Amino acid sequence: MSSKSQMRHRSREIALQLIYQLDVRPSANIDEAIELYPSEGEADGVFDYACELVRGVMDNMDAISDLLRENIIGWRPERMVAVDKVAISLALYEGIISKKVPVAVSISEAVQLAKVFGTQESGRFVNGVLGRIIRKEESLSN
Repeated sequence: MSSKSQMRHRSREIALQLIYQLDVRPSANIDEAIELYPSEGEADGVFDYACELVRGVMDNMDAISDLLRENIIGWRPERMVAVDKVAISLALYEGIISKKVPVAVSISEAVQLAKVFGTQESGRFVNGVLGRIIRKEESLSN
């Protein structure tokens, strides 16, 4: 793995898997999930950034859930496909809450992750939800 963008993408894949695990097994805790993840062989910094994302998403889950509830018409976050919810949560944390990356990057990455790990409709759904949230956030800041 050579480029920073490839390493970040791999970090997001790992983070998605860990957060998914925490989402479907609420009894698990962050430290346990991280400790049990087979991180050997990952490039320097990849697993560290994944852990940073996991902790960031989990620490901000109330704010993320509020954003989802306000912007998913006819759905409750609990009824969403778990992978879609996790991909959206990662994008919201990384692009809006922590501002670690530009919003466009966070959306693009979330859509890619949803296409790989989600259902046939996941990419479009994730893109639509994030687009709605971003438009709303931008209109509030203007």
